Amino acid sequence: MGRISFSCLFPASWHFSLSSLFLPRLLTPSLRQLLFIGLLLGLIGLLYLLLLSKGHASWLREENHFHRHLARVTDVDATDTSNPDLNYGLVVDCGSSGSRVFVYCWPRHNGNPHELLDIQQMRDQHRKPVVMKIKPGISELAKTPEKASDYIYPLLSFAAQHIPKNKHQETPLYILCTAGMRILPESQQEALLEDLRTDIPVHFNFLFSDSHVEVISGKQEGVYAWIGINFVLGRFNHVHNDGEAVVEVNVSEQQEALVRKRTAGVLDMGGVSTQIAYEVPKTEEVAKNLLAEFNLGCDAHRTEHVYRVYVSTFLGFGGNAARQRYEESVIKNTATRNKLLDQHAGETADSPLLDPCLPADLQDEIGSSTGKLHLRGTGDFDQCRHILQPFLNRTNETLTSLNGIYQPAINYNNSQFYGFSEFYYCTEDVLRMGGDYNASKYSKAAKSYCSTQWKTLKERFDSGLYATHADLHRLKYQCFKSAWMHEVLHSGFSFPANYKNLKTALLVYDKEVQWTLGAILYRTRFLPLRDIQQEGLKGVHSHWRHSFSFVNNHYLFLACFFIVVLSIMLYLLRLRRIHRRAAQHCTPSSVPWLEEGLGSPTIPITL
Repeated sequence: MGRISFSCLFPASWHFSLSSLFLPRLLTPSLRQLLFIGLLLGLIGLLYLLLLSKGHASWLREENHFHRHLARVTDVDATDTSNPDLNYGLVVDCGSSGSRVFVYCWPRHNGNPHELLDIQQMRDQHRKPVVMKIKPGISELAKTPEKASDYIYPLLSFAAQHIPKNKHQETPLYILCTAGMRILPESQQEALLEDLRTDIPVHFNFLFSDSHVEVISGKQEGVYAWIGINFVLGRFNHVHNDGEAVVEVNVSEQQEALVRKRTAGVLDMGGVSTQIAYEVPKTEEVAKNLLAEFNLGCDAHRTEHVYRVYVSTFLGFGGNAARQRYEESVIKNTATRNKLLDQHAGETADSPLLDPCLPADLQDEIGSSTGKLHLRGTGDFDQCRHILQPFLNRTNETLTSLNGIYQPAINYNNSQFYGFSEFYYCTEDVLRMGGDYNASKYSKAAKSYCSTQWKTLKERFDSGLYATHADLHRLKYQCFKSAWMHEVLHSGFSFPANYKNLKTALLVYDKEVQWTLGAILYRTRFLPLRDIQQEGLKGVHSHWRHSFSFVNNHYLFLACFFIVVLSIMLYLLRLRRIHRRAAQHCTPSSVPWLEEGLGSPTIPITL
């Protein structure tokens, strides 16, 4: 019997030979066996590919989510103005005390119609936000409207220096006026706006039209603030991970409900007014006239970014305005009582009127110089809360809040709110409880503060135990404002005492979020349509190119794997042909050496 030796592809020490009696079983499998082996190896490779793709998809989603979150937290790098794909936008906030210009930027839209523009505040070479403020407010020019464009010129000139010149023509400019302009007569408003519409295009080449300058309502301002905060929080990114809170949203009665990330409501209490804004997921016919419904998506035909937000602003319900209303009521009621009962309460420092809303033993004076009223604090937090309840102007009707205004139902079991301005100052400046709000702990801390002697509070203040920006005015009226905030939240807006999802904050992700961010996002929402259409033309090729960037190594591995499998199969087939050829030569007339007992000849095989 012949033998087959293996030697040409291996080191000399690996030389070995196989008997042809054993060779047919090992190296000459049938065609059915070869097909079975190939199919088995192919299934193993396919399973590997599926597991790899699934793992990469999950990993990519988590990585994208992480990087987006990280970008919001650490977005402090200087803006790369040399990037040709970067776009810019300007918003001028013309407020009552001054005007500010904000410069925003965003990269080219990625072509995914489900995602919004990634708008960020532009940062200069020192990594500072590109913002400039001037005083006074534009409303001060009511009698000289022809000076409006001269007034706004420094802001636009400052912004123009930071934006590349070749980008000016495509950079939208919005001039939006708020509270100061709202109180002016309509004729004076229009005169100021007309001067801006006429002169700005003469001096600047920004993308600017007549509709880009207007006086916005308090409702619009509230909607923009809500958009800005939720955008920074990432709530408009509908790809959610397990454990993230979601809500079921009814966009319309004709469409099925959407399940998407839960948005955050906003509570904001300034010195003069208080505002509330939150999404109303369910369709409510009664409240439709009080809701702002808008589509943030870049395609008007898509409804996944349709939001229905309730916004209400309450003038006179801010912290300082509420204290002023309270003092006016105390003066009026005391004067009436003194006159009827022939008393002199509060007329001198020796006979002060007791005020439960001031810290214990604090002496204070209210009223005009001709009719001062002397107060002495008793520091009774619960009594102060009780006295303040009538100032909420609540009614007995259901689903109403401050001033009897209708308020859609809030799902307190599945909602989240952020409290800004006075909601934060009341909890943090003195009580040092900013962040997650707990009603019982807050009430206990406020009660303790109110009942503490004013002398002790002053000593703590001088020792630096309170926030650095807390001043004596804050110390004096912290007791009142603590009670007012508590009543507005729980009696006015009807938040339950055990509500756990309110965070009081000054910043979001260490950033001051202005309503102007929401304004630029809302007003540029349709700009990505061109980019999306261009991406659509690229089709599968574009998708393949981006996908290949992170899985090319694994596809290369699989290609090599199948080449090796194919080589082994071809090698075995070749061995089978050689064996058959050798067997054909082994006929009875040509094998006398078998009868003579000679050794079997060696059949060399070149591999």
